Amino acid sequence: MGTTFDETTIDDAVADLAAGEKAWAQTSLGKRGELLDLIHRRTARFAEDWVRAARTIKGLDAGSPLVGEEWMSGPLALLQATAALSATVSALDKGRSPIDGISLGSAPGDRVAVPILPLDFYDRLLLSGFRGEVWLRPGVDADTARRRAGLAQLDPTATGGVGAVLGAGNITSIPPLDALYELFAHNRVVALKLNPVTDPLFTVFEMIFAPLLELGVLRILLGGAEAGGYLVGHPGIAHVHMTGSAQTHDAIVWGRGADGEKRRKSGEPLLRTPITSELGGVSPTIVLPGDWSEADLRFQAEHVATQRLHNNGYNCVATQAVVIARDWPQKRRFLDELRTALELAPQRAAYYPGSDGRVADALTAYPDAERLGQGRVLVADLPRTRTPLLRTEYFSPVLGVVELPYSGGDFLARAVDFANTELTGTLGANIIADPTTIARLGIAFDRALERLRYGTIAVNAWTGLAFLTPRAAWGAFPGHTIDDVQSGVGVVHNAFLLDDVERTVVRGPFRPAPRSLFAGELALSPKPPWFVTNTTAARTGRKLTEFYAGSEPVRLPGLFLSAFRG
Repeated sequence: MGTTFDETTIDDAVADLAAGEKAWAQTSLGKRGELLDLIHRRTARFAEDWVRAARTIKGLDAGSPLVGEEWMSGPLALLQATAALSATVSALDKGRSPIDGISLGSAPGDRVAVPILPLDFYDRLLLSGFRGEVWLRPGVDADTARRRAGLAQLDPTATGGVGAVLGAGNITSIPPLDALYELFAHNRVVALKLNPVTDPLFTVFEMIFAPLLELGVLRILLGGAEAGGYLVGHPGIAHVHMTGSAQTHDAIVWGRGADGEKRRKSGEPLLRTPITSELGGVSPTIVLPGDWSEADLRFQAEHVATQRLHNNGYNCVATQAVVIARDWPQKRRFLDELRTALELAPQRAAYYPGSDGRVADALTAYPDAERLGQGRVLVADLPRTRTPLLRTEYFSPVLGVVELPYSGGDFLARAVDFANTELTGTLGANIIADPTTIARLGIAFDRALERLRYGTIAVNAWTGLAFLTPRAAWGAFPGHTIDDVQSGVGVVHNAFLLDDVERTVVRGPFRPAPRSLFAGELALSPKPPWFVTNTTAARTGRKLTEFYAGSEPVRLPGLFLSAFRG
């Protein structure tokens, strides 16, 4: 396996895919479902090889609990996605909508809400207390939602040409998930170029996706920025999808330097091919003041630390700004617990290129920032406007705290305004609030969710859960354009293949079991396995992957035992 591909290799791949497009048009829905089932089985077969390669990329010791992140955000995510897409294709093959039999709900502002979690017995068992919905755009009724679900698979013979997918380098399931979305949501055959960070996964992906490679509808390419530039500008490419930063997007669309700025001002992009994107931003976590126990303060501090430190902060949806009420009586205790959680979380290598430089930039911008643990930075009491941490995605373990001088419902309303107007990006936002506070706010809380302009909102959960939920739509809030791209254009994942998607909303229990039950919450979930402080995360992540490979009930006792020991 080499590290670069020359132009001839890319030319040949695009030519192969042009021929493969005809084969894809002739592939029936039934056969497409069989391909997904075969990829599911091959993912299970090569899952351990996948995690071993990811562990090598990220410098994780074999015995580290952090390896659980690689099981869950790697093969487990693909196992769930292929199973969910297979169910959608099967429904369409039988002449049914993918959401037939599902009771659609309503959301504020004349929106249809499509339930995505829980959907079956195992969802209710393994994610007790968690739930999720996809909200469609205002005015779309239930009949229209059912009729349009299926996207390009409603007519599988109408293919969309060759799509170029530029894979991410941080979460290892992103490249294969994006490739599947191109194939099934848009009916495009795919040239997938891996980020050089993930080159060690090339062979694993080729083994998993061998059926699609043999059919000629997928090619996997290596190479750096030069190869990517050649691929997206290739005359045989009909569409581009990328995951990464807004800066990379703009370099592709407009070009770099003075020439790029000139093109942007003239409105004449360098890239004339249509492009969609999933980009990052400055994700907030809004902490609503309440009367919390010491255990609540500690747990939610670990929750926020996880939102920042999962994958060492190299997540497009990692929390970067904690928004808190200045006069909350428990503010100081919460921030002390947050400092402790940041400092004591397991150490790991800064594997992603440029991380140390971005941390250094933060320390230069905020010389009074606190250094907590290896390479971790906390900036307390940030200015509320025009400060770099609110405008720059650091993509590293840098976390800021913004204090707003409001209380009660006024604080929530002002915090939503702050997130909507002062923070770059619209990919994901989190809200942490105890059940009593949510009940007291009532309709004002629902109104706040409606006003929060983010593609995914998590209430007492992390938006990363939506990434791992295959039927969730994942992407920026709609409305961005290539000249002001923010967190991107379009969505991915979305295994129901819903049209007219606006956002995903997921919710979780405020407390883990058994404290949740003592407090009257109907939730049996212990500390989630994606918490960076979960000591059995690697074992639980592996057991979850093994379970979703075949849904064998005999595996559940061991899985539950590992989860509750975390």
